Amino acid sequence: MKLHCLGTAGYHPSEARHTACFFLQEPGIAFDAGSSLFRLHGLIATESISVLLSHTHLDHVMGLTFFWDLLGGNTPLERIHIYAQREKIEAIREHLFHPSLFPVIPPFEWHVLEDLGPRFELGGAKCTWFPLEHPGGAVGYRLDFPGVSVAYVTDTTCEEDSEYWRNLQGVDWLVHECNFTDQEKKMARHTGHSWPTEVVAQAAKHGVERLILTHFNPMVSHPDPVGLREVLQKRRLENTPEQAPRLIELARDNMAFELI
Repeated sequence: MKLHCLGTAGYHPSEARHTACFFLQEPGIAFDAGSSLFRLHGLIATESISVLLSHTHLDHVMGLTFFWDLLGGNTPLERIHIYAQREKIEAIREHLFHPSLFPVIPPFEWHVLEDLGPRFELGGAKCTWFPLEHPGGAVGYRLDFPGVSVAYVTDTTCEEDSEYWRNLQGVDWLVHECNFTDQEKKMARHTGHSWPTEVVAQAAKHGVERLILTHFNPMVSHPDPVGLREVLQKRRLENTPEQAPRLIELARDNMAFELI
């Protein structure tokens, strides 16, 4: 099973990165629907896909308006399932698809997370969703397939006492936002985002096997936009006791990971 990193920026697209969308091709499950959603065109291999929305800030939902290009003869796609909290679905339908902005809504099938309960079956996996601290509210997801588990957490501020980590214990693959550097910690807290030292420390503490960092500042073109290399070097020099994830990677647009 492959995880495709279609868009790895936050806030807005840039020359190097589009905004958030990650896609599990075999079961046809996408995390978020940012400006990179157009890249699904060559990847869709199922008649239906499910989109798990973390929240409704525009950088995570603007791609919902791209779905007309993905329906029809060039892909097998026939059904589109959208999963989100009730108030988020209402906001999308009322505002993003307001007749003055986008008058012909694609044929979505809406699924309210609160009606499904904290855990439900999806694409052969047990899906768990949980709240995150972020202005306007957000949720994270964990999918437990037979043989592998993957979680998606964005946007939120990672802290030592963040409640959501209890849902991530021992996960095989964690995609976690990391919008700011350690030096920008104050701004990260102010805007509801994370920095690398705390994300890596908490991933290690909670037994995460592999960590993929994403949701980077689109205005930073450096290949290591959050200073991850320095963070890992500091942990090695300090002989940090927690076992770090065996893989820690900075996501890039169009990168793919073989999960199993």
